[in-house]
Amino acid sequence: TAEQRGQEIEHGRLPLAELRRAGGRHVAGEQRRIRPAQGERLMGFPFQDRFNRIGGGDIALRIRERVEAGRVQLPFYYYDILADGSPVGKISIRIGDNFHTYYNGHIGYEINEDARGHGYARRACALVLDVARFHGMTRLYVTCAEDNAPSWHTIEGLGGRLLEICEVPREYFAWYEGIPRHRIYQLDL
Repeated sequence: TAEQRGQEIEHGRLPLAELRRAGGRHVAGEQRRIRPAQGERLMGFPFQDRFNRIGGGDIALRIRERVEAGRVQLPFYYYDILADGSPVGKISIRIGDNFHTYYNGHIGYEINEDARGHGYARRACALVLDVARFHGMTRLYVTCAEDNAPSWHTIEGLGGRLLEICEVPREYFAWYEGIPRHRIYQLDL
């Protein structure tokens, strides 16, 4: 069951089950809670201007938005992926941990249909790793649907280690009836 897995899987320095019970967030590698009061948004995340544009050459990331933490959402950087200056997709890097991160992952990406098959997702993911490192993260969860072979090939190409293939619990904020099983990977930084 998801509860048993939560007791077995270490989520940063706090076990996943402890995070669930506390309902809180913590920054990876720290014991510092960053949970806002009921109904209050956490403001003032230390986003860094140095990460507004990353990379160069034929692949670069250009910031679209920097989003503060919300009720269940972690703060994140959201980028356009550019190949030779033209948009080919989008990628985000979420900073910190909470219960949902295990299923949602720290990195989310999508490649435009006409740009798939060129390795843009893997190369864009590699570019956001320095953002995570700067913010003190030592490992990331990267996830995909069980049957999404292009995504799991991307994740494994980055060095992701498969932790499990699992059902997604109803407590996950993006759960819906029929949600596919998820492949959960850990990427050590």
